[in-house]
Amino acid sequence: MPLSLVAQEGGETPAPDGAQVYFVNLSDGDTVSAPVTVVFGLKGMGVAPAGTDKENTGHHHLLIDRPAFGEGEEGEMAMGLPADDNHRHFGGGQTEVSLDLAPGDHTLQLVMGDAGHVPHSTPIVSERITITVD
Repeated sequence: MPLSLVAQEGGETPAPDGAQVYFVNLSDGDTVSAPVTVVFGLKGMGVAPAGTDKENTGHHHLLIDRPAFGEGEEGEMAMGLPADDNHRHFGGGQTEVSLDLAPGDHTLQLVMGDAGHVPHSTPIVSERITITVD
């Protein structure tokens, strides 16, 4: 599904050309056991903790069981991603997490955020994948 214009533009912090975020150890359609380890991959930029205003850096956010990036809550691109069970922040610069997900299907998507948790312009987002927890 195409991203909305706002989702395509993101916030004010420029995204490095060619930057990519991806799942290192999971693919769409995988069946896994809980707890689920999710390893974040990043190319073309560096990871820095939230609040660090350094060019070509950002930190990871994991969207869990929610619409694809740009199709969710109004303002999440311009005002910063919310912090709740469906929007996990890794503002310490973390590059992996262990999740206790209930059995069943779950969607995951990575989004890079700038120093203030706002997606870059153009947003750096992963593919939205579906995994099954057995």
